Amino acid sequence: MNAALIEKIVNSVLYEGYMLYPYRNSSIKNHHRWNFGIVYPEGYNSEPSAMTTECLVSGEKPAVAVEVRFLQSVGPETMERRVQIPSSPENRSLCASFGDLSTVVEISSTSVGPQLSRYRIVIANLTAWDGNDYVSRDAVLRRSLISTHTILTVEHGEFISLIDPPQKFRNAALNCTNVGTWPVLVGREPEHDCMLSSPIILYDYPQVAPESAGDLFDSLEIDEILTLRVLTLSDEEKEEMRNGDERARRILERTESLTPEELLTLHGKMRDVRLPLKRGDRVRLRPKPGGDVFDIVLNGRTAIVESVEQDFEDRTHIAVIIEDDPGRDLGLMRQPGHRFFFSAEEMELLP
Repeated sequence: MNAALIEKIVNSVLYEGYMLYPYRNSSIKNHHRWNFGIVYPEGYNSEPSAMTTECLVSGEKPAVAVEVRFLQSVGPETMERRVQIPSSPENRSLCASFGDLSTVVEISSTSVGPQLSRYRIVIANLTAWDGNDYVSRDAVLRRSLISTHTILTVEHGEFISLIDPPQKFRNAALNCTNVGTWPVLVGREPEHDCMLSSPIILYDYPQVAPESAGDLFDSLEIDEILTLRVLTLSDEEKEEMRNGDERARRILERTESLTPEELLTLHGKMRDVRLPLKRGDRVRLRPKPGGDVFDIVLNGRTAIVESVEQDFEDRTHIAVIIEDDPGRDLGLMRQPGHRFFFSAEEMELLP
């Protein structure tokens, strides 16, 4: 298990929604944060008071450890909380209290096949609630688990992917019930000893792009967009950001210290793309049917390959500039309206 890699992923999703652009306390957006993974006090306004994770573990006598991480609003501050339950093959539960907040984590397992177990982790909010649904949101959040995540590790066994389970485990995977969260494998592929159950749906083995300079918290937006937006804030807005939340201040300091070269790395990264096409090649465009109006207009036109790029989901995109476009120079500057993306299957190489 690569602990450093897993920690980076966990922190990235745990603090998602912690503070939203423009990262100022006076912003209305920042009065209504925390869209993900809130476990409310039971009886509050019909909101969920529990979160359930179910996953599969193969092995004769696996022992699973569980760590629950969440945030709690404590006055003007936000505290990170952890509930840790050591590895054991037995069913067990643990209660924990943090000021106005009380919670219980219950772990149970059921045999669902030869050397195959279904583990169930239930996180419940035990905080007493007086039935008043009209109190302030801050008062509710002080008694809620915010951005709740579960980290599971196993000894003497392996976790089974629920996204892409082996054929012999597919029926058992379909019978797993997850409420308010979804478990995925984390670490370095093909490791199977750690899972992250997150209210944000992820793929197996998620990664934080190495070009990312740090957390930006705002709904998984693209780093480049948010970084450029921060740089355009007025001096007054930056001053409020600097004198407000500690994490917001770090965002500002990190953003203002980026060099031009570091800013350019946020725009995209070539990742081992091997195609017969390269920058400067002449191609004829043959877009697939069912595209947009640009596909219709550009069908049959001759273009020049400007770049070959691959996104973080390993999809290849070829950027082209139309050969007879009077604004070709703008395309070379990567300006919108003069630079278009197609797949390799949508173009033919010309002599």
